[in-house]
Amino acid sequence: MDSVAAAQVRDAARTGTPRIGVLALQGDVREHFAAIEHCGATPVNVRRAAELDAVDALILPGGESTAISKLLEVFELLEPLRARLRDGMPAFGSCAGMILLASEVLDTRPDAKHLYGIDMTVRRNAFGRQVDSFETDLDFAGLDDAPVRAVFIRAPLVERVGPGVEVLATIPSGPFAGRIVAVRQGNVLATSFHPEVTGDLRVHELFVDLVRGR
Repeated sequence: MDSVAAAQVRDAARTGTPRIGVLALQGDVREHFAAIEHCGATPVNVRRAAELDAVDALILPGGESTAISKLLEVFELLEPLRARLRDGMPAFGSCAGMILLASEVLDTRPDAKHLYGIDMTVRRNAFGRQVDSFETDLDFAGLDDAPVRAVFIRAPLVERVGPGVEVLATIPSGPFAGRIVAVRQGNVLATSFHPEVTGDLRVHELFVDLVRGR
């Protein structure tokens, strides 16, 4: 980490305002950036290893998971990001971000990369094509005041979780009833859906609180 980045991290620690990066290679970066800002943290676009070094946590946005995985290699971020996750950096992935954080991915390209951030098996595009996108209300562990309105767009499903993974939300009804769509393992959170597009900031607030608590 260079001296400027280190000074920024020290300043954030003193003020209690975490610097939360948003992986800005592809996908709905702007929406996550705005949500983090509204939650009282400092959002930072991350495209380079030096920028990753300068943040306390990272959001991996929705988008196209295989494209993002290729760009992680192009921008020389894949191994630095895996290392930060191994070292305990908090992270939150939505939709494609959930796929990237998985330890195993089904129905993906053989050359796609993932980050091993959560011990889980994820299936890409599990609900079908773009025309099969839908919304539903979810009971979300830790957010007890009201259900979370969840938007699913070519979303993944969690097929398996390891013993250290907490299930936060499942589909309440219909053909996918009981299927897992939100999880947490330690400092790493992932959702199949897009909380950044609804205006409900509670999932982002939960993540910011997790970063502060760390």
